[in-house]
Amino acid sequence: MSQFLVAIDGPAGSGKSSVSKQVARELGFGYLDTGAAYRALAWAVQHLEDFELEQLPSKDLVAEFDYQISLNPDDYWVRVGENDLTAAIRTSAVAESVSAVARIPEVRTFMKALTRKLVSESTLPGVVVEGRDITTVVAPDAEIKILLTASEEVRLKRRSAELSEATAASVKRQVSERDASDSKVVDFMTPAPGVQLVDSSDLNFEQTVSAVVSLIEQSGSTKESK
Repeated sequence: MSQFLVAIDGPAGSGKSSVSKQVARELGFGYLDTGAAYRALAWAVQHLEDFELEQLPSKDLVAEFDYQISLNPDDYWVRVGENDLTAAIRTSAVAESVSAVARIPEVRTFMKALTRKLVSESTLPGVVVEGRDITTVVAPDAEIKILLTASEEVRLKRRSAELSEATAASVKRQVSERDASDSKVVDFMTPAPGVQLVDSSDLNFEQTVSAVVSLIEQSGSTKESK
């Protein structure tokens, strides 16, 4: 992966998706939401006959999971085959089932390779890659690695806004269960060596984006990539 990489990790509801997308816009980079692939696979398990949860560890996902995603932050879409899942993967039904898919080691191995492939195929000067274990497993050599976090109260409020049809109780359950499940696979709450922490609990969206962009610009590498 020769492009300038910005890796952004963080717990559910931390705002990493919306922040990463805006950071990509401001820097002229691509944006890759790695969580969308897990959500798309969870959708496939729910809707496609060829994808059964218990079969995923032995399934040849490379050949059978026809996953496509746009890296353009201003023209974002997600597809599996001919199915446009841009909106479908954001429903509460998918959110509630994604952890069952994400915690399968073979699936995570496949997703790591898929992420690297998508980034390597980009012709943009850089890519902002966000998702769980990005800073430690998928892109540990990224030029900038950031852990974006916030208090549980703030994260619950943000996730409620994203899942407008969900009740407050179900949103809290989704966030808590997702954190608990994913923490068994990877430690996403504590910055690893070389990972910079951005706590957005007391920051609004614009301030959070500014804080992340400042960290990237301070590295001096964005000038070289343009």
